[in-house]
Amino acid sequence: MASFSMADLTVVSNGGTKAKGPAEGAAFGLAFTDHMLVIEHAAGSGWGAPVIKPFQNLSLHPSAQVLHYGMSCFEGMKAYKGVDGAPRLFRPQMNMKRFHKSCQRLMLPAFDTEELLKCIEALVKLDKDWLPEGEGSALYIRPFAMNTSAFLNLRPPNHATIVVTLSPSAQFFSTESKGEKLFLNETDVRAWPGGAGEHKLASNYGPTLKPHLEAGKEHGCIMVMFCLPQGPSPEDALISECAGMNVFFLLEKEDGKKELCTPPLDGTILPGVTRESVLELCRSWNEFEVSERNITVSELTTAAQAGRLLEVFGAGTAVTILPVVEIKREKGPDCKCRCECFADMQLTNRLRKTLFDIQLGHVEHEWSIKL
Repeated sequence: MASFSMADLTVVSNGGTKAKGPAEGAAFGLAFTDHMLVIEHAAGSGWGAPVIKPFQNLSLHPSAQVLHYGMSCFEGMKAYKGVDGAPRLFRPQMNMKRFHKSCQRLMLPAFDTEELLKCIEALVKLDKDWLPEGEGSALYIRPFAMNTSAFLNLRPPNHATIVVTLSPSAQFFSTESKGEKLFLNETDVRAWPGGAGEHKLASNYGPTLKPHLEAGKEHGCIMVMFCLPQGPSPEDALISECAGMNVFFLLEKEDGKKELCTPPLDGTILPGVTRESVLELCRSWNEFEVSERNITVSELTTAAQAGRLLEVFGAGTAVTILPVVEIKREKGPDCKCRCECFADMQLTNRLRKTLFDIQLGHVEHEWSIKL
């Protein structure tokens, strides 16, 4: 496999001319650092040398395939300012592996993920003064790749581009809040078996915007949660994932034992890095059953009505751990957690603190990569 190399990286610095505002209170994804990474691929000549250049607009041909066929994929990562002031990445190799897999699904050219990670590390180091401080704040790293070939005929690319940008990000959830509400959308479907739901493709996200906004406007919920119909009865539908995060349920089984469960990676679920970290942490604690299994709407509703739905939380790079106190439904009874506020959610609090401690370097851990 021919790939670009960190050894060929060129840095064109603007000297850091932008004002570095605090991430606190800033809307997600509106502010960007001084520089970005760009890598171009052309059929016949392969990958060009990586370039870190001043942050700027991109130029695309009107017939670029990314504009017509959605041939783009991306990743979501974060760089944290550690307790010692040094930048830290959280399990970045997992992001690189998933990014490469998404690129392959779109037939974008292959590359060495370790070389891309080295280039990203160089970008973070260059713009490290943008790193915000505080629990939950970070530099959001957005690598994305796209088919920039200038022709309308749908075929493998003769030109592709990888770009990486950095954006200061504040904490998604305030601990002063009691918890959030999700809306279970039983009409729209995020991904279907045999599709591309397990990949982080741009085309998986755009269609979720309408139901996401409706969940907020019509039902007062922070995010939409999707399910997968299994027949005519809505109660038989399988819980899927949310518009931008995986979801977990802490249940008390009929025998009184606890089980933490999340939908399995069946091809429709994104293999989240935070999702996998939650599973590994909880299994290492060995205090309750941890399952990756199908969860029906009926099971969730029955558990909630019986008071056996203890805690619900979302897991993702942007939210880290998002406490949920209620799941609202349009076609059935709402599902309320036994824990009615974030302060009472022992597992959710514990996971949130454990992950932040690792990400910020309060504890040394192999998942936290110091730059």
